[in-house]
Amino acid sequence: MSHLAIKHLARALAVAALAGFAALLVGPSAITAAEPATPPRPAAAAVPSPELRDGQHDFDFELGKWKIQLKKLKAPLHHSNEWLEFSGTSTTRPLWNGKAQVEEFEVDSPVAGHLEGMTVRLYSPTSHQWSLNWANQKNGRFDTPTVGEAKDGRGEFYDQEMYEGRMIFVRFVWSNITPRSAHFEQAFSADGGKTWEVNWITDQTRIEDSAR
Repeated sequence: MSHLAIKHLARALAVAALAGFAALLVGPSAITAAEPATPPRPAAAAVPSPELRDGQHDFDFELGKWKIQLKKLKAPLHHSNEWLEFSGTSTTRPLWNGKAQVEEFEVDSPVAGHLEGMTVRLYSPTSHQWSLNWANQKNGRFDTPTVGEAKDGRGEFYDQEMYEGRMIFVRFVWSNITPRSAHFEQAFSADGGKTWEVNWITDQTRIEDSAR
């Protein structure tokens, strides 16, 4: 073989060696990159949030004047079984085009004397819930509001507040509602809602519809 042929052969071998070394450096990822990309999966359709119930008319039944029969536990959360009985009236008037109410409450007991209070009910169009705000004429201030809503003819409202030096849960329940009657109960829980003691019960009967 001539000197020129040997020179060309050596150059060809060198080029082949460099190509093989480059392939080792790049590796199989270069082949993978050359393959067409897998198309992305379509995103799952968003599940629409359920619409909140419009409850601004839940307390329309309360408008007007009522005869009240009240039973009040004398010593809540003290294992008391002594109940005090009152009778009297309440009158509820609308405000804010039905999104609020003011109830004036006045009852008397031959044993416990006179009890007078006021409830302001406020409806939130944002949360679709009511806050019930009670004020006793004796202390002239509103208690902690109970907040909740009605479902299937039953309204439940809750708060957490201080009572005799400890935090308790308070629950209001409206039930047995008809155009001419309704039932209300207040209950306390000192164990985080595991058990409840009812301490205030009212049954009311409609007197007139003049405020509706």
